[in-house]
Amino acid sequence: MHHDIRVRDEALAMLRNGHRNKDVARHLNVPVGTVGSWLHTDRARRNALPGRTAAPCPRCDGAALDSAAYSYLLGLYLGDGHIIQYHKHRTPSLRIACGNEWPGLMDECERAMRAVFPGKSVCRVPAKGCHNLLLYYTHLWCLFPQHGKGRKHERRIELEPWQQQLVDAYPWEFIRGLIHSDGCRITNWTVRTIGGAPKRYEYPRYFFSNKSDDIRKLCGDTLTKVGVEWTTLARGSDPFNISIARRASVAGMS
Repeated sequence: MHHDIRVRDEALAMLRNGHRNKDVARHLNVPVGTVGSWLHTDRARRNALPGRTAAPCPRCDGAALDSAAYSYLLGLYLGDGHIIQYHKHRTPSLRIACGNEWPGLMDECERAMRAVFPGKSVCRVPAKGCHNLLLYYTHLWCLFPQHGKGRKHERRIELEPWQQQLVDAYPWEFIRGLIHSDGCRITNWTVRTIGGAPKRYEYPRYFFSNKSDDIRKLCGDTLTKVGVEWTTLARGSDPFNISIARRASVAGMS
């Protein structure tokens, strides 16, 4: 059905003043779907579609980038992050999974996302045993070129030269991101006989576990650069674990 342009203009004026689609439709006796279409077209013309604001990209436009926060977020992404785009015309979303048992790490992840993408909204979507921290941004591909089809451990993962420079500048932030995503800190213990009496000794230890050979290599190389000694601990025939157990190295990780 064709509607007079004055009806459309009145509808847009009401929408821009905050009226809801269904209220505008009822007031003007226009189908609510038509009102929604007018609103979408108007936002597209004004470059105001949700998630499609003209936020400058650090890679494409030279916008400022919080390098330390990015290095940390890159570690989180390589461990428990992924990018989704349901349709080629939709804005891609970055999702970082954070376990519910560690709310402090969830807060830190959100702070990093807001620092790397200033002005963008971050929401927490509940899932089984965790929350997905979700953010929409058109240029996610530019900042996370490791994205691709399939699981990370089934394809090649390499850092771009500019990413490696940031990791070299902020190695501890990158390591923290990896450990916070796919790592843990545990306390081992053993009993020794001292002076004829058993005595219990406890010592902390860090693990990083990931099926991707490339991601484990990135972790190991960065640990070596900051002077942390580590070993590969295989469970069965799978060498998926990096172990940090020496006292000085554990102290450096704390």
